[in-house]
Amino acid sequence: MHELSIVASIVESVTESLAAYPGARVVEVRLNVGALASVVEDSLQFCFGIATEGTPLEGSRLVVNTLPVTIHCEACGADGELESLQSFRCPHCGEPATDVRQGRELEIDAIEIEEAEECVKP
Repeated sequence: MHELSIVASIVESVTESLAAYPGARVVEVRLNVGALASVVEDSLQFCFGIATEGTPLEGSRLVVNTLPVTIHCEACGADGELESLQSFRCPHCGEPATDVRQGRELEIDAIEIEEAEECVKP
């Protein structure tokens, strides 16, 4: 389950970013995950709950945006989204395509925080 090490890296990165916002609390972490990234969203969610315990991210949400595989076809010059990961053929002309333009991502897209002043309730 490599998702735990991935989530641990995400928690570390977000925690480092929070240094610029003393007292802030993380509300949400948004990830872009390509279909070829070889991660399981359910495992990411499970590991996120474990890895955030006792950190400034505890209680925050993990939102995963799964990105489809987009290829560029040299034969016809078109970009297209693969219908299946089993066949890397251009959806327009059917020729084999190896130029992957999207689908390998595994990146933090955004972090939503609640600043210290917002955290304090009168």
